[in-house]
Amino acid sequence: MTPLIEVLEERVRRALASRFGEAGANIDPVMRRAQDERFGDYQSNCAMGLGKRLGRNPRDVAEDIISALDVADLCEPPTCAGPGFINFRFKPSALSDRLLGIVAEDHAAGEDRLGADRTAHPEIVAVDMSSPNLAKEMHVGHLRSTVIGDCVSRLLEFQGHTVYRINHVGDWGTQFGMLVAYLGRTKPELLQNPDDLEIADLEAFYVEAKAVFDRDPEFAAESRKAVVALQGGDPITRKIWKAFCAESLRHCHQIYQRLDVTLEDRGESFYNDRLAGVVRTLRDQGLAVESDGAVCVFLDGFQTRDGQPLPMIIQKSDGGYNYSTTDLAAMQHRLDELGATIFVYVVGVTQKLHLEQLFAATRKANWATDAVRLIHLAFGSMLGKDGRPFKTRQGGTIKLKDLLDEAVIRARKVIDDQRTRGSTPDSSVPETKSSTFTSAQIDHIAETVGIAAVKYFDLCHSLGSDYKFDVDSMCSLDGNTAPYLLYAYTRIQGIGRKAGIDFNTIPTDIRLVLEHDTEIRLAKSLCRWPEVFRQSAGELRPNVLTDYLYELSKSFSLFYDRARGVRVVDARPESTRLSRLRLCDLTARTLRLGLGLLGIQTLERM
Repeated sequence: MTPLIEVLEERVRRALASRFGEAGANIDPVMRRAQDERFGDYQSNCAMGLGKRLGRNPRDVAEDIISALDVADLCEPPTCAGPGFINFRFKPSALSDRLLGIVAEDHAAGEDRLGADRTAHPEIVAVDMSSPNLAKEMHVGHLRSTVIGDCVSRLLEFQGHTVYRINHVGDWGTQFGMLVAYLGRTKPELLQNPDDLEIADLEAFYVEAKAVFDRDPEFAAESRKAVVALQGGDPITRKIWKAFCAESLRHCHQIYQRLDVTLEDRGESFYNDRLAGVVRTLRDQGLAVESDGAVCVFLDGFQTRDGQPLPMIIQKSDGGYNYSTTDLAAMQHRLDELGATIFVYVVGVTQKLHLEQLFAATRKANWATDAVRLIHLAFGSMLGKDGRPFKTRQGGTIKLKDLLDEAVIRARKVIDDQRTRGSTPDSSVPETKSSTFTSAQIDHIAETVGIAAVKYFDLCHSLGSDYKFDVDSMCSLDGNTAPYLLYAYTRIQGIGRKAGIDFNTIPTDIRLVLEHDTEIRLAKSLCRWPEVFRQSAGELRPNVLTDYLYELSKSFSLFYDRARGVRVVDARPESTRLSRLRLCDLTARTLRLGLGLLGIQTLERM
């Protein structure tokens, strides 16, 4: 279903062509949501630019456009304001018709899309996300890449694209030689039976091995020999290495399962046999040359601070390869064998230069045509409350598992405190006290709310900015948080139970009676969903979606507020009651769909 903003844009284009002919052709309607709802719902600013082009007063141009507009089926008569803004306000009947059409469309399709269309041009997308090093357990630094990557994958999949969620794990390198050597010292019996390898705390094992490596030259020499054996294909060393990778991935996938994230592990080792071919191909093309013993690609526009050409090293002077070589091999594989035409690298802003060089080299080698989109979805860092990198009190990196545990504990306390007071935020529907839940149900609610709080708090921030991790803020029942939205959803389910109705049984042709200001406001918010989804998916910006869901929840709270809103459960006549219950249902379905695209599960009761 075409978003209403795009319907208005098309109507303005027709008016421009009708009134100004060639001069009005290809003029951008410059349609925006009105910042002040007193003036309308949407606003076109095109008259200012066109007035300047024509040498006319923009207000006069705006009036000419209004005279040619055909929007009577959608809006009240448009008005001109300020220096030439054209304001549009939707008619309640138009909002009712649109929402009725959405209900009928989803009922016929058997799924909730709520007016969000599939793309007419589905593509194959490779999303590079999470990508921890397997020598250690996942830490807080992996959270953003994981949840952002999952969210953009869900958005693209819902659009209709085929998405490969690729976990480009670091499973190759010198650290594995160190771990193999340390295993030989501490658990020699596992060298012959590596399948029995199980380490409860990988991080501690790595730290212990690194400490020995740094202080014991003999152990450091053993570690280097193990690296040589690993790279040379020694069967025993390779078997131990695979066991380490499997054990590390087991820890990772416990986190992924908890976060409800699915992805495909594709380690650096997968590309190991392709690296020499990458270097050879680039040398044959004349793009890679030898410089100071290393093989480098020099790309236009990349310079050192002193103005010298900045090399992209793809083979070190000792013959070894590096991240650039592996990433080029991965790029080649995803282009040639996966057939990807969109590449999304969910990687921190600190890797900006590396990815710029990777993309430039891919273009220069003519591996990717102009039709292929290469996107670095850069994100900022998670900081502590003091604004510094988020660390333990001892200065170490915080395990992601521990962070999630803390959020769940805090969520449970918040929920218990709220239930002790016997109410939910802005609630007119008393919910069941926690004493009626089993211990397992309480555990499930706390886990769901805690994980949702962490994910939502991350996604609601602008991607490129740093943010401060604050478990109290993220678990709050007030403000733009997951608990607030989850409560809004469960409140609606509570309304349905109190009304004694299954929302699915409301006839699809029930017309919406939109008379009260809060009914109209909520209907407008619901009608914005296709526009918001298209923007969030098109720009790969989860925070566009979070902002909308928060706004929708606030509109619903106002609609259901005892003092400022309307009666629902006991509304009369029955047509009005069913209309308002339908608005409740559409709000819940939109929240469930939107939160699902964020990777957040809803709850029927809290």
